[in-house]
Amino acid sequence: MLRCLLILLGMGFSAFSCLAADIRVAVDADPISLDPHEQLSEAGIQYSHTVFDPLVRWRQNGTLEPRLAQSWQMLDANTMRVQLRNDVQFHSGNRMTADDVLFTVARLKGSVDFKALFNVVQNVDKVDDYTVDIHTTHAYPLLLNILAYVFVMDKGFYEGKAEIVKFGQTFASSNVSGSGPFQVKERIAGQRLVLERNPNYWDQTSSGNVQRMEWLPIRSDSTRLAALLTGDVDAISPVAPIDIARVQRTPDIQLLSMTGTRIVMLQLNQSRRKELQHPKVRQAMSLAINQSLIVEKILRGYGEAAGQLSATAFAGHISDLMPQYDIEKAKQLMAEAGYKEGFRITMMAPNNRYMSDEKVAQAAAAMLEKINIKVDLKTFPKAQYFQLFDQRAADVMMLGWQSDTFDSNNIFEFTLACRDLKTGLGTYNAGEFCDPLIEQGVRLANREMQPKQRERILQGIEHHTAQEALVIPLYWQPIIWATKRSVQLEGVLNFLNFPYWGDLEVSEGIHG
Repeated sequence: MLRCLLILLGMGFSAFSCLAADIRVAVDADPISLDPHEQLSEAGIQYSHTVFDPLVRWRQNGTLEPRLAQSWQMLDANTMRVQLRNDVQFHSGNRMTADDVLFTVARLKGSVDFKALFNVVQNVDKVDDYTVDIHTTHAYPLLLNILAYVFVMDKGFYEGKAEIVKFGQTFASSNVSGSGPFQVKERIAGQRLVLERNPNYWDQTSSGNVQRMEWLPIRSDSTRLAALLTGDVDAISPVAPIDIARVQRTPDIQLLSMTGTRIVMLQLNQSRRKELQHPKVRQAMSLAINQSLIVEKILRGYGEAAGQLSATAFAGHISDLMPQYDIEKAKQLMAEAGYKEGFRITMMAPNNRYMSDEKVAQAAAAMLEKINIKVDLKTFPKAQYFQLFDQRAADVMMLGWQSDTFDSNNIFEFTLACRDLKTGLGTYNAGEFCDPLIEQGVRLANREMQPKQRERILQGIEHHTAQEALVIPLYWQPIIWATKRSVQLEGVLNFLNFPYWGDLEVSEGIHG
């Protein structure tokens, strides 16, 4: 605040970036835990960027910028030297050093959700208090990318109490010491998360002026929007497609929409149902679902119908691999597979995780009925749904996946690779299949340093996945927020939907 006071004295009181602001943000669901390593999810990473800090982070243009890592260089094909900041203090008062980075990476390698990202890291050596060498098992083209997920944890605070239990009650799930711009002051799961500005934050160049934040999980789209329109909250996400026109007509509210790379898909469990082991049945199901109609009618044109998992920006994208809808061909394939009369399956989906997820699931179920596949659909709130997802509790399950490394192979290794509890590969493969061609492709892509050759490998995986209809891609979900005009969210939101709240400027002085 002293820095702001000096600026205000020199420039006059119009310098709004130094005026304290309180904001309230309504989202569809809150993080499942205060432990940044418990679940690899969008809400979890949004929380991590607010309370913790990564070694590097994504800029809006798709490049990476230094954060807790000041600089880095490759010493050889398998070794990256990282120079750390020496002025970082955790919320506990402990200073950040290389020991905290070693502790964090070791913990990530033991996390069910994160280990597949960090298996390539063989070990991390401490060179001195502010220098580490990261050794990989082989040359790896995405090493810098995964450092964006090293949210450094306070070893002195967590050591001896660092157990990770997904959906469990642990010390780290309810106690926190990060180095980020905000500190947790109160959390009532499912009701609110209260954050206050970290007075000892290392980043003194940030123009962010938010002093207090409340995150309020509001499942209902209409209730969330009503809270914004009545002034009870300052920002909401997501905005239901049906409400977008209303937001655009409201003078004091602004809509922020960005093209997203999150793919929403249906996974077909071949282990639970022998019918789904038949390629023609899977192909028929894929042909029976009209992705373009879902985007047009349910998402109101927001989103992009998908015929593959790789977004346009990814190396694995195949430009002519488009979604196909052919109900007659689908019926023919069902007959050829011996299932002309169809069968009954179970399907589960969340009802507050992806854009209009419940309505999309209902539409997909109705489309499958046209080829005599009767669907028993159940939907659940996010927290409950993902526990059921981990149990593989239905024959068909909905999943959205945002590539953590902004790369196709991240999607493949988490959702298509053979499930391996030791390595973490296939953690989100609810199809429970194991395809040798995909396994080989994932391994090769993780070692190939030549971009063109790597692109061919990734496209080969994509083509094989589509040909075998191993999953049913539905659409790429856009990023849509609505805020009061005083909230300058466009300056801090990136293409992964991670708002950097610490840098947010609010142009109306003190709120609340």
